[in-house]
Amino acid sequence: MTTNLASPPTTGIQLSGLTKTFRTPDGPVQAVRGVDFSIAPGETVALLGPNGAGKTTTIDMMLGLLPPDSGTVSVFGMTPEDAIKAGAVGGMLQTGGVIQYLTVRELITMVASLYPKPLGVDEVIALTGVGDLANRKTNKLSGGQTQRLRFAIALVSNPDLLVLDEPTVALDVEARREFWTTMRAFVSRGKTVVFATHYLEEADAYADRIILMANGRIVADGPATEIKAAVGTRTIRATLPQADLAAIAALPGVTNVDTRGAAVVINCSDSDAALRALLAAFPQAHDIEVTGAGLEEAFLQLTADADPEITKEIEAR
Repeated sequence: MTTNLASPPTTGIQLSGLTKTFRTPDGPVQAVRGVDFSIAPGETVALLGPNGAGKTTTIDMMLGLLPPDSGTVSVFGMTPEDAIKAGAVGGMLQTGGVIQYLTVRELITMVASLYPKPLGVDEVIALTGVGDLANRKTNKLSGGQTQRLRFAIALVSNPDLLVLDEPTVALDVEARREFWTTMRAFVSRGKTVVFATHYLEEADAYADRIILMANGRIVADGPATEIKAAVGTRTIRATLPQADLAAIAALPGVTNVDTRGAAVVINCSDSDAALRALLAAFPQAHDIEVTGAGLEEAFLQLTADADPEITKEIEAR
C-alpha cells in the first residue's frame, strides 16, 4: 500500500488556563491549576513530573477525554473532538486494552478503516516491528507485545499529533530502543509528538523540549539543557587520596562532599569559587572534572515539594 502523506499543519497546539478539580471522599483535589503552553507543529515535547503532578489529566484534556473546569484547548486550530474526528490525533494511553480474539493484522486493518487518510497496514506493521505478531491473536500477546500493538494502532491513522502516556513502560531495554528508532522515523515526517514518561533519560535524549509539572502547575519549560542549567549546581570530581572531607566541605561554594575510592565528589553552588579554593588548599588534586546538573538532579530539585514518595523512588534508582 502507498503512504498517504498530508501537508503538515501550520497551526500547533495551544493550552490556555486549564484547570481541573476532582471531587473525592476526602474533599476536592486540584489536579491541574492554570496550565498554559503551546507546541509548534513538528515539535517533540516530553511532559515530566512526579505522580500526582497533573500530567495524565492534562493529556486527557488535550485529547478531549476530560472537559476542563476552565480554560481552552486548540489542536491545529480545532477543538480536540474535531481534530480526532479528522484523524489528526493518535493516542497511546496508560490504560485500556485491545479488542480480543482478532489477529494483530485484523485489528490494525479494522482501525485503519475508521480514518480518512490512514497509513498502509503493511507499512505500519513494518514500522512498529510487529510483523512477527501479525497473525497472532491479540489475546495471546504478552504485555510488551500488546504495547507494541497499541503503538501500531496509534500510528495507523497517520496523525499529525501523536500523544503517548508512558509509552515504553512495559518494554525491555531492546524494545525501548526500537520504539524510539520508530519514533524518530515518524517525527521525520513533520509530525508532532507529546509524551509523558518516568524514564528521564528518554526525555533528555529524544525531546526537543521538556515541560516539567508539579502539583498541577508548570515549574519549568524549555530544552533539557536549559532546565539542567536552571538548577545552578555543578559537580567537581577529583582524584585526591585520603582527602580531608571536613576541610573540603568548608571551602566556599561547596554544598556536599562524598568519596568514590580515591576520588572526591563535590557538589557546588558556585563551582568556580570551589575549584579555586580546592586547588589552593589541595594542590595535589588531579584528574579534575567539572560537570553540570543532570536531568534527574534538576527533576528532584524542581519538584522537591511535589511528592516525597516518588522523590524517594527516583533517588533509589
